[in-house]
Amino acid sequence: MNRPFFSMLMLVAAGCSFSPKKQAPVMTLPAKFKESGGWKVAQPADHLPRGRWWSIFHDSDLDAIMQSLEVSNQSLQSSVAKAQQTSALLTAAKLAFLPTASLTSDYTVNMSGALGGGGSANSLNASKAGSGVKKIQSVGATANWEIDLWGRLRHNAKAVKANVEAVQADVESTRLTLQAQAAQSYFSLRAADAQRQLLERQVESYAKSLQLTQNRKAQGVASEADVALAATQLATSRAALIETGVTRATMEHAIAVLTGRAPADFGLKPATLASHIPALPANAPSTLLQRRPDIAACERRVAAANESIGAAIAAFFPVISLQAATGWRALTNLFAQGNNFWSFGPDAAFALLDSGQRIAAKAQADATWRQAVADYRQAVLTAMQESEDALSTLRILAAESVAQDEAVRAARESERITSNQYEAGTLSYINVTTAQAAALNAEVSAINIRSRRLNATVALVKALGGGW
Repeated sequence: MNRPFFSMLMLVAAGCSFSPKKQAPVMTLPAKFKESGGWKVAQPADHLPRGRWWSIFHDSDLDAIMQSLEVSNQSLQSSVAKAQQTSALLTAAKLAFLPTASLTSDYTVNMSGALGGGGSANSLNASKAGSGVKKIQSVGATANWEIDLWGRLRHNAKAVKANVEAVQADVESTRLTLQAQAAQSYFSLRAADAQRQLLERQVESYAKSLQLTQNRKAQGVASEADVALAATQLATSRAALIETGVTRATMEHAIAVLTGRAPADFGLKPATLASHIPALPANAPSTLLQRRPDIAACERRVAAANESIGAAIAAFFPVISLQAATGWRALTNLFAQGNNFWSFGPDAAFALLDSGQRIAAKAQADATWRQAVADYRQAVLTAMQESEDALSTLRILAAESVAQDEAVRAARESERITSNQYEAGTLSYINVTTAQAAALNAEVSAINIRSRRLNATVALVKALGGGW
């Protein structure tokens, strides 16, 4: 191959690309969210540090849980190891551009001759004279360098790089999902603690009410039915108090596994449920597509599928490489002068018949791209849904919390007034139990609403890709 022609091939190879023009999948999206202001479609920015987003809740126990999760969660460690595997594939794809070389050594015994069909002594002697055993030995080195004329290696390397970035984004998505699970499990556990504290106070209050009713019956001013009703109310509250242990134990076990420990080796002391609900930023949805690692992963898989199409098209063209070999070959005195050899030159390989395998590979690459585009669009829609759900839940629960707090105050006042009237003898005990049950239900609802608001805040953090 002359030098001008070789230079021309290298120039063609430098600019040859068969991948379709890369562009983001087209989607028709609303100009703004129902629950907030306008937003913009942006390039993925999942690499930006999210920091300790859970610190907005100002809870030291939650901080410790998140630190343990980062170090000891096995699902997260598995995801990190998978990312390391794909990084090794990227290294291999980059090294494919470099020449390969190998050492060879060979020792061959050849026997040739002619054995006649007759049995005469003369023919046998002639056969022995014409036959011979040759011992051929050789040692050398070979080198091969594929010239990426059609961009097959480049497309493969770009596809692998995009897949590596997608898997790295998957790691961040896994981390964020696990953190959200841990935070929501923690707040559900603290809600059980709050309900337990409330029921403990109610059991103590109901025990006093039962004692009061028994005393009034002894004085002849209360009936046996009033005593039975007070005893029923006390026993029911004790059963509800025991029931809170189920939720607490379940959430505690879930947190233990999330932090990489056996449930028997983990425990959290009872504490109050946080009353601080973090304020929402007005422009949170505008950064949605920048922060979500799952959307970034889908976008990069679209890019990888795009490059795979280019690699599939390049496979239809010949594989051109430079071959080189050198060494020694001889019957005897291997390294003697004149026994050495060398060769150098271009090599081209083209598959004339492959039974349609390359056509099938191209069709597969096209279908993979369409799947990646559909997954990307679905990820965007899911992100919008999750954001809308969290924002609407927080807005509605904030209003419900105000109304429920008023209901708690009214129910407690009703309980106080009814208890005083019962002690004065102007009302029956059934009025007291009705007021006490209403007050208890109101306070339990208030705790549940606060827990749901905290969990919805965590859901919004997750929907926005980890904080704001």
